[in-house]
Amino acid sequence: MGKYKPVIGLEIHVQLSTRTKLFCSCSADVFNSAPNTHICPVCTGQPGALPVTNEEAIEYAVKAAYAMNFKVHEYSRFDRKNYFYPDLPKGYQITQYFHPIATNGYLELDVDGKKKKVRLRRLHVEEDAGKMIHEGDSMSAKSFVDYNRSGVPLIEIVTEPDIESPKEARLFLEKLRSIVRYIGISSGDMEKGALRCDANISVVDEESGRSSNRVEVKNMNSFKFVERALEYEYSRIVNAMKNGENVPQETRGWITRDKRTISMRSKEEESDYRYFPEPDIPPVVISKEKLEYIRRSLPELPDEKKKRFMDEYGLPEYDASVITSDKDLADLYEMTVKITGKPKETSNWFMTELLRMMNEKGVDDVENLKVTPQHFKEIFDLIDSGRVTKNMAKEVFREVFETGKSPSEVVRNKGLEVVTDEARIKEILLEAMKRNPKAVEQYRSGKQGVIGYFIGQVMKATGGKADPKVVQKVFQGIIKN
Repeated sequence: MGKYKPVIGLEIHVQLSTRTKLFCSCSADVFNSAPNTHICPVCTGQPGALPVTNEEAIEYAVKAAYAMNFKVHEYSRFDRKNYFYPDLPKGYQITQYFHPIATNGYLELDVDGKKKKVRLRRLHVEEDAGKMIHEGDSMSAKSFVDYNRSGVPLIEIVTEPDIESPKEARLFLEKLRSIVRYIGISSGDMEKGALRCDANISVVDEESGRSSNRVEVKNMNSFKFVERALEYEYSRIVNAMKNGENVPQETRGWITRDKRTISMRSKEEESDYRYFPEPDIPPVVISKEKLEYIRRSLPELPDEKKKRFMDEYGLPEYDASVITSDKDLADLYEMTVKITGKPKETSNWFMTELLRMMNEKGVDDVENLKVTPQHFKEIFDLIDSGRVTKNMAKEVFREVFETGKSPSEVVRNKGLEVVTDEARIKEILLEAMKRNPKAVEQYRSGKQGVIGYFIGQVMKATGGKADPKVVQKVFQGIIKN
């Protein structure tokens, strides 16, 4: 990136998978629900309605804080963040500003083989706003408000400006999602709005020390789009700096279709929100004993599992990192190794065939896979017994992945068993030798590599089903005679 250094900080909202909303008993499972069917006087801000804090949401926030190396505070408090927008029925959002539940955390990233620590400034609990829905063109545009999401519990995680490239931003978000899934507090699905990211970027000219204004980018619903939006903004800001132009401090939106950002509004300052303590909710006070109980209840986290997979199963760091990046994938791996007894071979199939098929078929959720540990064991047994070659086993796996049928059934139905009939192989070889006597003479004169030609001829005649070892054995028997 030359002398122009990007300075990036992220604000991430994670929707908590609690049963009810943050301050009322409405269901928090609102995705795909009919508009305005999960609402009540509290989450729509009716006069006289009083909020009651959801204890489960507080516990989830504490779990997240410990998993991300935060200092968790026994005392925290809610505040009002005042702004006016149609999706905010009260005219303010209940959040934690003055006394967040946790501060001073960090996450470590693996970036091109090097460790990178990203400091986390704060983690706090807040309620979500509603959702605006816009329909029609500019001449007949209509806007609607769905308050189902209003009051759903969130944690907001704010990083320090330690991220130095769009790629690092993507890696950070991938790691954070992995953690919240491991500890079971959120699905972390960006496409469903369960994880949302606002990215702040400025650029420093390291030769002159001149820095651009900070720009906030919103409306990014995938890790790939976060990376692309930041790449676009970096290029836009650098070009402006090279031309001596001022970069306004503003909020911009990412337009996926056009692969660019557009200006939305000038950036608000914190003073614009007129924060003050929430008068209707008492402070959150958690005992040391409760905090310790929550800390001890944390499951094995991704970095811990990665190290154990390397130590226990002898996996290379890259394989262990990929497999443990998703808890369900890591669990499937361990269940498979338990019945196959082949950790490296299982890893090879996961890293190549399984992940390739998942990517090809657009399968994101391991729980929806039709492939089971037993399927992998059966495939390994078919290879070990010589009934199929590794290449044939890959063809079998494709159908197993798509249908859930047993590998043996696929082999029978498709007639994929290895051809080991020596009489048939001899017949094919003799015909090939008759057609190409020159190759036979080359082999007899010491050019051992020529045998590959004859193996290829047998493979072609048998549709790739012949066992190369048997072919080689039969060929050498013919030559000796």
